Amino acid sequence: MKAIVRTRPGPPEVLQLREVPQPEVGDDEVLIRVHAATVTRGDVVTRSMPWVLSLPMRLFLGVRTKRIPGQELAGEVVATGPEVSRYQTGDLVFGSTGTSSAGSYAEFVCLPETASLAPKPKNLSFEEAAALPIGGTTALYFLRQADVQHAQSALIYGASGSVGTSAVQLAGHFGARVTGVCGPRNVDLVRSLGASEVIDYTAQDYAAGEVAYDVVFDAVGKTTAEQAQRVLAESGNFVTVRKGLARGNVEDLWLLKEIAEVGHLKPVIDRRYLLERTAEAHTYVEAGHKVGNVVITVEAE
Repeated sequence: MKAIVRTRPGPPEVLQLREVPQPEVGDDEVLIRVHAATVTRGDVVTRSMPWVLSLPMRLFLGVRTKRIPGQELAGEVVATGPEVSRYQTGDLVFGSTGTSSAGSYAEFVCLPETASLAPKPKNLSFEEAAALPIGGTTALYFLRQADVQHAQSALIYGASGSVGTSAVQLAGHFGARVTGVCGPRNVDLVRSLGASEVIDYTAQDYAAGEVAYDVVFDAVGKTTAEQAQRVLAESGNFVTVRKGLARGNVEDLWLLKEIAEVGHLKPVIDRRYLLERTAEAHTYVEAGHKVGNVVITVEAE
């Protein structure tokens, strides 16, 4: 099968398209034909991570460097092990590879049936579904930490990124009045996701405003508690992606699926690249200007 192999730690060029053996299905595993994957900031970080840091990152943060990179995926189950009961051949799924040694930049991937997988939302394409797991579960995790409630006001800082675009939509789904903070070229996009107000951070300091918010969610790790405190309501909550890693689970993927299928959540896709152009996709993401998600198309729909 064709796959992208990380030949060594380094720049995007270390990602090479190679022919590698197709994985064999274990007793408790499913074999997935990958239709789409993504390039996340985490993929960029682990690509260049020296081998010497791999073990401590895995032990303390659960981050695993892989010969075949890639975390998010959407595809079709094409084979199952004899002990598998959750899935059958032909099931369309989406999810993440998690701490598995397998990566999604390949035509096929083998994962345990207990991995972070769920049925693909019926109204999303494979590319859209592949872009949902990490941004969606991260946004969900921190909005829960903030205890966002119906009729509350929520400010999402970094509203045009992978996590931010999901957070704007999820906060709105939970009934909050959403204000997004982003750059000038993404104001219309964030408003289209359901934000009632959008602040262009190049023209206005959100922390200098007079509105008090029940929740301030820093979805990119670029604002501070001190800044947020200036516009937080007396009992308001500030949460930031800098405070720990969100751990997605199967239950959260099912919830995201349900929210997507009622039309309240749709991943934003910035650019699409074919599998053989994965290094170019990494170069683009590493530059720090992506909006929403960058997708790798492995097999055309």
